Amino acid sequence: MQVADDVLIRESTRDPERFAPIFDRHAAAVHRYLARRIGAPADDLLAETFLVAFRRRASYRPMQLDVRPWLFGIATNVLHRHVRQEERRYRALARAGLLETGSHADDPSDDRLDAQALRSALAAALAGLKPTDRDALLLLAWAQLSYVEIAATLNIPIGTVRSRINRARRLTRTALSSLKEDR
Repeated sequence: MQVADDVLIRESTRDPERFAPIFDRHAAAVHRYLARRIGAPADDLLAETFLVAFRRRASYRPMQLDVRPWLFGIATNVLHRHVRQEERRYRALARAGLLETGSHADDPSDDRLDAQALRSALAAALAGLKPTDRDALLLLAWAQLSYVEIAATLNIPIGTVRSRINRARRLTRTALSSLKEDR
């Protein structure tokens, strides 16, 4: 039987090696989230996230949830230190440009161009969001956290999570719909 995460964290304050299964269980999910947010620096940010978690393990308090919201909260805070880099990346993706071509229904390259256009528009929409709204939306979409887990991760009320995600979705939809109208 697998030992619960909160038990491992508590035991790791006496025996640091007990923290290793926390990394083994959750590193891939945290890395995916960070990689989608920031790209190549995700490896370094993952290491920093787990270093912070290890150093703060004595202050961990279970929240009737698993340890994931705590880890994603640390990852998001680590990421905030790199937010300027993230915003520059989104703006660069948006500037990568939409290629102006005629549409040919039987040309498979049109699908690739459409995907590139959508990626550029999505990157621009994400860059245009408030960082707090972007965090909530990406924790939902990329980390696949529930609203309750996002509230715990960001240490905000669930109503604020709903507002931020609703606003982020609306603004993103508007940005993407303007792409369709331009065609």
